[in-house]
Amino acid sequence: MALHMISTTVSDIGLVRKDNQDSTFAGARLVAVCDGMGGHAGGDTASTIAIRSLAHIENIPLVTNPSKAVDDVASMLTTSIIAAHDAIVGKARREKALSGMGTTVTAIALVGEYWVIAHIGDSRAYLVRDSEIVRVTKDHSYVQHLIDAGRITIDEAKSHPQRNVVMRVLGDFDIDPRPDISIRRAQRGDRWLLCSDGLSGVVSDESLRDILLTHPHAQECAQTLVGLAEKSGSTDNISVVIADSYSADDENIPTALSNSSDEMCLIAGAVSTQPQPIADTLNTLVAIAPRFVPDDILQSPAVRAAQLTAKAHESKEQNSEDADTLFGVATIHEHEHNDLIADDFDARYEIERIVRPNTMLNNENDADGIIEATGEIPVVTKHDGSVVDDPHDPDVRDAMKVQKITDAHNQHRSTRIRRIIWFVITVAAIIAAGIGCWLTYNWSQSRYFIKDFNGQVAIYQGVNTDVFGYSLNHVLEKTNVDMRDIPQGWQDRISKGIEAQNYKDARNTITSIQKQASSANENSTEKSTKSSKGTDNKGSEQAGTDEN
Repeated sequence: MALHMISTTVSDIGLVRKDNQDSTFAGARLVAVCDGMGGHAGGDTASTIAIRSLAHIENIPLVTNPSKAVDDVASMLTTSIIAAHDAIVGKARREKALSGMGTTVTAIALVGEYWVIAHIGDSRAYLVRDSEIVRVTKDHSYVQHLIDAGRITIDEAKSHPQRNVVMRVLGDFDIDPRPDISIRRAQRGDRWLLCSDGLSGVVSDESLRDILLTHPHAQECAQTLVGLAEKSGSTDNISVVIADSYSADDENIPTALSNSSDEMCLIAGAVSTQPQPIADTLNTLVAIAPRFVPDDILQSPAVRAAQLTAKAHESKEQNSEDADTLFGVATIHEHEHNDLIADDFDARYEIERIVRPNTMLNNENDADGIIEATGEIPVVTKHDGSVVDDPHDPDVRDAMKVQKITDAHNQHRSTRIRRIIWFVITVAAIIAAGIGCWLTYNWSQSRYFIKDFNGQVAIYQGVNTDVFGYSLNHVLEKTNVDMRDIPQGWQDRISKGIEAQNYKDARNTITSIQKQASSANENSTEKSTKSSKGTDNKGSEQAGTDEN
């Protein structure tokens, strides 16, 4: 049973932000949501680059070998996301104002009877099947890491001060850009919700399930989800993609296809500001998705009447023979009953703009101003005059290879220059250290001190210290002065070392020590002699007494 997919998207700036950094894509084979980060221009650019890199997957032809097709698409998703990462990094390096930009990517492709899911970041993909909702993706966030480690609960994560910290994204960071790839068998009636954290961060999974089940119309469902996020106080951009699977014999096809997304790809958010490069990548029409419309305006009978009239008018235009009207080249479809629509509706509802691919142009003059070089991925002008920036196009691949070779050469040259500089610095440091050591040693040899050497007083040349186990002194002269023969005060000082101004000063100190030692010995001898004589006299007197 062959399955098909229809999809729609809504992306709203939200209640607080000044610009929309999200980008979304809704096609017949591919859906994606990218939540940009990095401030104004940075986040916008990063998410736009990611969508442009993924868009070509919408052109995947139907094949008879499903298993090979699934593997091929999984590889294409991985390659496209890595190519987007390289493009983001390259653009950030070229434009310093964009430094630090990045984006999440959550994309799903329908291949035969299989869903191929690619994911990196904290945007989410939910699958509704058999009245149950399952979150298929896993947040690459800091709080999810804490949950997995058992440090916090899911309820605590909702109010954690670092709940917005993402650990893996595409961007100007030293992070592995390879996405998580998963494959699921598709079933008729599957409904996918892809959303940024502007929705999932404030609305519970149970509430998402209820709305997804009770709103069969995809566009109405997307509008309701965005409105619920705003009512819940979301402070971020809010982006929603709804994708439904069906078979050719499904009775609900007319209801499901009422958003007309089966006829064209829808883009929303930052990427919708420049739809031309997207259209040039695809072989189908690309239209800017309608913006979020508040519930009170959607429920207005006058608005609904105006919408129905506008759709009827558009249908007549599509049946006309005017090719420009048929393809809608850079034309704006104006509602004829704007007088019935409230002023706030006019302010919030973006009039649909449809762009045809470059391959559909009938003459070269029509292409003026349509294609713009993105500057993120090499833009190649082919022999037929078409301009492509698809990373899987052979010419673009060759250009990317040349760019990589050039970048590698420049990187090698820069590395070589850095190595030479470091070599010169190292050699200079070694020479400076050698000169310093030589000067230090020469200075040390001009110094003298007195210290004991194996129990004898000796004169040392150098300084009384060691550096890294290397002695900066040596015994210059040994004296015949025994440490035991000098007073205790001199012994203590000599044990620590007595500094001398020069060799002569050291010799004078030794002479002084010898004199004091000699004087001390003479005094000691004299005292010993007197003591001996006194003892002898006392002995004589004692002997005389005994004789008497």
